[in-house]
Amino acid sequence: MHTTATDGRPEVTASGGAESWRIRRTGADLDRLAETESVFALGNGWIGWRGTLDEGTPCGMPGSYLNGFHERRRLDYPEDGYAFPQFSDTVVSAPNAALIRLWVDGEPLDVRTGTLRSQERTLDLRAGVLRRETEWISPSGGGVRIRSTRLVSLPRRPVAAVRYEVEPLDGPVEVRVCSDLLANERVPERSDDPRAADVVTDPLTAETRRAAGLDGVLVHRTDRSAQRVAVAVAHLVDTPPGVTADGDCTPDRLRVTLTGRLARGERLRVTKFAAYECAPVDGTLPDDLADLVVAEAAAARTDGFDTLLAAQRTALDALWRSADVELDGDPELQLAVRFAMFHLLQAGRPDGDRTIPAKGLTGNGYDGHVLWDTEAYVLPVLTYVAPEVARSALRWRHAHLPEARERAAELRLAGATFPWRTIGGRECSGYWPAGTAGLHLNADIADAVLRHVAATGDAELLAGPGLELLVETARLWHRYGHRGDDGAFHLHGVTGPDEYSALVDDNVFTNLMARRNLRGAADAAERHPDRAARLGVDRAEVAGWRDAADAMAVPYDRGRRVHQQSAGFTERPEWDFANTGKDDYPLLLHYPYLELYRRQVVKQADLVLAMLRCPGEFTADEKARNVAYYQPRTVRDSSLSAAPQAVLAAEVGHLDLAYDLFAESVLRDLADLGDKTADGLHLASLAGAWLALVQGFGGLRDDRGVLAFDPRLPRRIDRLAFHLRWHGQRLRVTLTRDEARYELPDAGPESTVEVWHHGERLSVAGGAPVTRPMPPVPDPGPEPPCPPGRRPPRRAGG
Repeated sequence: MHTTATDGRPEVTASGGAESWRIRRTGADLDRLAETESVFALGNGWIGWRGTLDEGTPCGMPGSYLNGFHERRRLDYPEDGYAFPQFSDTVVSAPNAALIRLWVDGEPLDVRTGTLRSQERTLDLRAGVLRRETEWISPSGGGVRIRSTRLVSLPRRPVAAVRYEVEPLDGPVEVRVCSDLLANERVPERSDDPRAADVVTDPLTAETRRAAGLDGVLVHRTDRSAQRVAVAVAHLVDTPPGVTADGDCTPDRLRVTLTGRLARGERLRVTKFAAYECAPVDGTLPDDLADLVVAEAAAARTDGFDTLLAAQRTALDALWRSADVELDGDPELQLAVRFAMFHLLQAGRPDGDRTIPAKGLTGNGYDGHVLWDTEAYVLPVLTYVAPEVARSALRWRHAHLPEARERAAELRLAGATFPWRTIGGRECSGYWPAGTAGLHLNADIADAVLRHVAATGDAELLAGPGLELLVETARLWHRYGHRGDDGAFHLHGVTGPDEYSALVDDNVFTNLMARRNLRGAADAAERHPDRAARLGVDRAEVAGWRDAADAMAVPYDRGRRVHQQSAGFTERPEWDFANTGKDDYPLLLHYPYLELYRRQVVKQADLVLAMLRCPGEFTADEKARNVAYYQPRTVRDSSLSAAPQAVLAAEVGHLDLAYDLFAESVLRDLADLGDKTADGLHLASLAGAWLALVQGFGGLRDDRGVLAFDPRLPRRIDRLAFHLRWHGQRLRVTLTRDEARYELPDAGPESTVEVWHHGERLSVAGGAPVTRPMPPVPDPGPEPPCPPGRRPPRRAGG
């Protein structure tokens, strides 16, 4: 099947079989270079290569990233204030080893000049590589065919590689191929949007360089962040007689040049193996870091490119066994779901001490910062499909607990206050009403710990880093809140997930997540009393946490019979949607926050997200009424919104709306729905697509520490199958119109997993699948309206 987006964008092929694993782009794509570069980005949780053309030009935005590698820049305020962050972290590119430039008969290959006879680039989601085939005729008439294959190795953390081949189309041609390693590439400014990155010009200072034949290494350092980065390249060349090789090295560029004549039928092939490493300046010497990456690049060359390809496929085959989602009935969205899962899988690592930024390693959007997206959206997925990666991200939070404690003390709070935006562990958000006041991040981290331990049974994590994270975040809530005259425990002056409201009292999402945090910390401390005692926890403190949790305020409008997003929210004036045009979105770019903050307009799911994260706190009727109330007021100016709205729409029975919201989430980047894909992919939205399928249509609820399903399928899905890792077992769930099937495909009869299906307790044993009828879908009544012009495009029907 071939589909074309309604805005005239090029086709995405999704015809089932092999093509349901491949993203293709054809032609020059000159109108959306940066978007394509994000879509075609490759990574392994340590290295990220944007999907730029091999030649480096034309280019939307270059980027070669290392997880955690950044520079610091000073924040300027018109009026400074106490505890305002004075510096911000900004992601910067490491030296780019992906570049291979070509000249044909003296003319540089540039798809904007000469004649581009054909070009196809393919992201292979099973092989984990980016392939390209181009036929180009230079302005002087010489024609060549270029084939390249690029990978960033999943099993070998420091290694990336590219194979580049050139052959004449017709007659002989003179060629020059330059394989570059380039530092301090120019990055274009995108300062018209607060969500764009602040560009640091020439962030790298050269320290050491070496060149030996076809190999070499560059070592650079940053100034303020005091980090050192080393990149080595090693080459293999296969050329006909008469092609010569030469090399040169400057502080910011290492180049290997191949020059000669290619007759018809001859081929030139160059394979480049690169290795990346970075470390704090005070912990390494330039030559030592250089030796490390030189050895890694040389070892990769010794093993060979085909070996890297085979290992990449093997690694992905193992990951896809748990991560693949099968969706019959909509080929385009089947491909989009696999695209989403591929980028989640390559965003983190199980063997490192790094986490996952909001854009992964696909772009510099949000300055490369880690946000609450990771714990609230990405880790709930990875916990079930790649739990070792989720564990690594949680350990990264724990590693930065000292900075979080310092921040809490600076803010006159207890425990730990984790940063709203960061790379190196310190707060980088200069806009404190949405940043510092967004304290729910701390409960999001605690929630991620609790869900991970429930799914994996990871006693070591709970007794160690997990316990410490739970305790310090619980201390924050206990000190921050207070008992009111009504006897309830209140959290005043916070900002919830909805960034069109700020500094509110008793945000329901924040309060319920804090309640879960307090109870989870109390349970963990009682389970590990000796370890808790070493953290200074005593019985009185645990009792205080439980008392605060039991008394937590949950605002409710009895007249309207809905929960209030925060105290008094339903009493605010309504937003004037009748006089808001389609070009006024996103509202934050066209209206002052003073106007947004005082009205009933919601940027992204907030109360709805509370119902997703804490479903047991709401009755079925309350959920239905809340969805009906908040849907018309939520404008989805955030990529974080569609997925949780989809889950709750499915739960209350609005399946067509849920499906359309799911499509918006999963197509966020493939269709560039928010015109922000150029800065990098929206990993939370991609993770949200999985949540919409598994929690929405699969009906998964896991807040009680058990697997409970209440599935239902929309009209466009004939069959949905997904997998969950649960206490070392792989559970496969298959849903059709008539039945739900639960099985353990890898287990023997002695292994069992307990699940709940529509309120019925089931025991699933290896070799003995259990099937049950699909439960009835509740009648929700008419679909609640979205704000005018803000309903997602209809795919499901109607």
